[in-house]
Amino acid sequence: CTGHVQSMMKDSDLKRDSGIPERVTLKKEIGLLSACTIIIGNIIGSGIFISPKGVLEHSGSVGLALVVWVLGGGIAALGSLCYAELGVTIPKSGGDYSYVTEIFGGLMGFLLLWSAVLIMYPTTLAVIALTFSNYVLQPVFPHCVPPYIATRMLSTICILFLTWVNCYSVRLATRIQDTFTVGKLLALGLIITVGLVQIFGGNYESLTPQVAFMFNKAPSIGQIALAFLHASFAFSGWNFLNYVTEEVVDPRRNLPRAIYISIPLVTFVYTLTNIAYFSSMSPEELLSSNAVAVTFGEKLLGMFSTLMPISVALSTFGGINGYLFTSSRLCFSGAREGHLPSLLAMIHFKHCTPIPALLVCCTATIVILCIGETHSLINYVSFINYLSYGVTIASLLYYRWKKPNLYRPIKVSLLVPVCYLLFWALLLGFSLHSDPLVCGVGLVIMLTGVPVYFLGVYWKDKPKCIYDFTEWATYLGQRVFFVVYPQIDPIEVAEWTDRSSFTSKASGPL
Repeated sequence: CTGHVQSMMKDSDLKRDSGIPERVTLKKEIGLLSACTIIIGNIIGSGIFISPKGVLEHSGSVGLALVVWVLGGGIAALGSLCYAELGVTIPKSGGDYSYVTEIFGGLMGFLLLWSAVLIMYPTTLAVIALTFSNYVLQPVFPHCVPPYIATRMLSTICILFLTWVNCYSVRLATRIQDTFTVGKLLALGLIITVGLVQIFGGNYESLTPQVAFMFNKAPSIGQIALAFLHASFAFSGWNFLNYVTEEVVDPRRNLPRAIYISIPLVTFVYTLTNIAYFSSMSPEELLSSNAVAVTFGEKLLGMFSTLMPISVALSTFGGINGYLFTSSRLCFSGAREGHLPSLLAMIHFKHCTPIPALLVCCTATIVILCIGETHSLINYVSFINYLSYGVTIASLLYYRWKKPNLYRPIKVSLLVPVCYLLFWALLLGFSLHSDPLVCGVGLVIMLTGVPVYFLGVYWKDKPKCIYDFTEWATYLGQRVFFVVYPQIDPIEVAEWTDRSSFTSKASGPL
């Protein structure tokens, strides 16, 4: 017995000396500050620097564009309240996918996972990476559009570097996120400060009610819906902390707090940024610019105008890091549920990072980089994003009915999900009527997952050769990437699964 104890102590010392953790699992290293920077950093990516053009184009006037931005933040706040309840009730990483799978079952969850992994998150990453490249190369090519090859190569290098960072260390990735979130807030703060100086100097003609709501052509309801879709692209990412719930310190407390701090702050910053744009640029100038912030800087900052493309590039760099960090956890959660290859559910035995899932996200993004055009990709992504949001929030209402006695640390008023779903249905309906091709393509992409689900997940009696190949590929991946299945803390699992029975008993007769 004594020899066995000494052997265990030696093994423990050996692991400590080699840097191998005692328990191989996802580490809880995301505190309240990092949680806020994940939300803010994912929302403030490239959207605020490219979406103002789309919002103004479809809304038809400066005043209505500003209304769309404010309401877009309000809708994101309603949605985030619902996600706060779901996140603390079902404290699993994976966000929308995990909640819908838990509540509606495997097929519905798989369709969300399929569309997210296939197009939604790789496309968003590609758009942010291309924005990063365009702003970095803008000073090098001041009088023309940067070459296609140059932008794609720089975007690929950036994605590969940040994938390596996320594979190496969770702590390093979150430190980068914290630093670059502060940087992007400073960049927007510079735009807002210069804009306020312009307003106090009397340059606010386009913001006066008479001019702001002057329409060259009255927009249709469908066009306004498309304006909201562009604004929603700029606000996308408000739900991303829910993708890493298992890595948040005290998620029942810090997840809702981070949401309540971050969403109002971003809405305030976005509104002031657009006011600053319109105080210094005419609607025609904004619509003709492919890099709104650079045009703004060239017009007002003079010899310091190069600060703007650098600031925006740093902002989008942080956005890429945040999207890689969170979207890889979606692949990890999908594999853990058996909806993706099991190799993607494994983490590095020493660094405790989901290396296979990160490499899948990296590869899918590089493929999208080579085949897409930014403007149309934003429309596809925005439609699928909104579709998944609505399905997830509808699951909250169904879960309330299905398990009324389940312990819920946060319980929002039913008016919150109902109001969100009413707006969601109107927006998607009018978008479908206004641009049926874009919305139809988004639906087709999602529905292609149905046969994949039945062939890959539902069909259990596959030929033995398929299982042999899968087992061989998984073993090879483990040997190449040094990954293993993470150990699950039984105390955390019991704490979540026993809540329902506990509250059911507690609510019964005494």
